[in-house]
Amino acid sequence: MISTSSIRPVVALTLGDPAGIGPELIAKLLGETDARQHAQVVLVGDSWLWERGQDIAGVRVQTDIISDLSEVRDRLDDGLVPFLPVDTVQPSQVTLGTVSAAGGSSVLTVLNLCMDAALAGDVDAICFAPLNKHAMKLGGLEFEDELHHFAHYLQVKDYFCEFNTLGDIWTARVSSHIPLKDAANWLSVERVQKATRLIYRSLIDSGITNPRVAVAGFNPHNGDGGTCGREEIEIIAPAVESLKREGLPIQGPYPADTIFLQARDGHLDAVVTMYHDQGQIAIKLLGFSKGVTVHGGLPIPITTPAHGTAYDIAGQGRASVQATYNALLKATRMGVSALQRRQSESMATS
Repeated sequence: MISTSSIRPVVALTLGDPAGIGPELIAKLLGETDARQHAQVVLVGDSWLWERGQDIAGVRVQTDIISDLSEVRDRLDDGLVPFLPVDTVQPSQVTLGTVSAAGGSSVLTVLNLCMDAALAGDVDAICFAPLNKHAMKLGGLEFEDELHHFAHYLQVKDYFCEFNTLGDIWTARVSSHIPLKDAANWLSVERVQKATRLIYRSLIDSGITNPRVAVAGFNPHNGDGGTCGREEIEIIAPAVESLKREGLPIQGPYPADTIFLQARDGHLDAVVTMYHDQGQIAIKLLGFSKGVTVHGGLPIPITTPAHGTAYDIAGQGRASVQATYNALLKATRMGVSALQRRQSESMATS
């Protein structure tokens, strides 16, 4: 459940890739008033793109035009959605269902604007509609993915990683967007420790008081006592034991082909996986249209639906809004914690 606190964090909501399903998803989302019940949601995007998203979704959302995100914090809630119109891409530059540099550049511009507002204290969390990494790279993205762009832009020096979530199940991973043949080289005691600590803290920030976190093995059958690989013995188990000595109630390592059964049945809150598909396949099989990606280790909460831009159905109004709804709820929960933390820090220094 959302925090019962009366605090309503400011959550910036973006339209995502202009050629994908993002604009219509955001229109559907904001058409459901309960989606913004617990947060002050502010929409950021191109006016023409927002209009097209509403046309495709078949909804009309009443907005209130603002000129700067700093206006949102103390705004009275009149039922209207604050909307900051920007000019990042022209209709002639966008073809539905088609990757373009203009679309990728638009996404980067809007996300950077939102991060600037978060750094200034005007926004507590960001929730963005699906983007396309190829389009973003054509449009100027200099990193392997958006998470690394966020970390660079926000000057993050500590460990960060992508979490994928489905309902109450969270996953972290020690390696991410790398070739599978390199996954073993990315394993180390330190990286397993950092991924586990990070998801444990992030679960607390999302409102879970005593997170139950378990770590997956790397090899088939958890290495079968070393006969099928020694990473469990030499890296993963020592990392888990050291975390226990720190006072964290971490479990594992458990065989990767059964650990998600425990999570599915409600016995775990999070699973730390060793590489991308080890957790992604499980989460997407359990609920592809409901999952949420959380960008962990950043100074501000940033979430997005776990699915992509769905170019093949863009413009048809068929896309499910459930994952986007879930992403906004998770951004709201984490935004409450971020706002409370900032207020506490401000009081401590005043």
